[in-house]
Amino acid sequence: MQLRFRFRYLSALCINLLLPWLAYRLAYPHWGQPGGLLVSAVPLLAWMAWDLVRHRHFDALSSMVLVGIVLSLAAMILTGAWQNLALDEPMVSGMIGVAFLVSLALPRPMVFYLARSTIARESVKRASEFEQEWREHPKLAYRVRIMTLVWGIGLITENTLRTLIVWGAAGDPRSVVESNVLRYGFYGVLMLWTIWYRRRIKQDADDYAT
Repeated sequence: MQLRFRFRYLSALCINLLLPWLAYRLAYPHWGQPGGLLVSAVPLLAWMAWDLVRHRHFDALSSMVLVGIVLSLAAMILTGAWQNLALDEPMVSGMIGVAFLVSLALPRPMVFYLARSTIARESVKRASEFEQEWREHPKLAYRVRIMTLVWGIGLITENTLRTLIVWGAAGDPRSVVESNVLRYGFYGVLMLWTIWYRRRIKQDADDYAT
């Protein structure tokens, strides 16, 4: 079971981060930034279609990454300057971070749906149990809201720092590299923290069972 859990996290990391990034890098020399963004959405669309047809499951994490790509394209079209992608990208992640924080005012925040989406791939029954645990155990709701808060603050902080890097560089190409290093650093830290914090949630679940 632990091996399957790790495999799910690795597959989610590859499909939602590595494959779109690789597709973008391969397409960029031929079709530029807008073409690269469109191609980077292909692995996500293929995964979501496979998941929906094979498992009758809608992947919330993939859809969130896809929304980020769509917003990046929209920002490029609205500004009319393709070269501003280095600035548009962190703004998109900042908007997603704001969405995380806004969802805290709702009965169920964004992380609840992301978690349920991951669990549903393993078992519909387990997803139903997760819904029941959410209703019956306030501590689980508290933990999920903490995760939503941390991701929201993390993405907004990443957005702010990357925007300052691009603005302060005055067109220096090295700013794009620095911005991307900062982005993947933030995502890596958030992923590691999430794995650690999920273990605390699992420990709570074991306590409920006993």
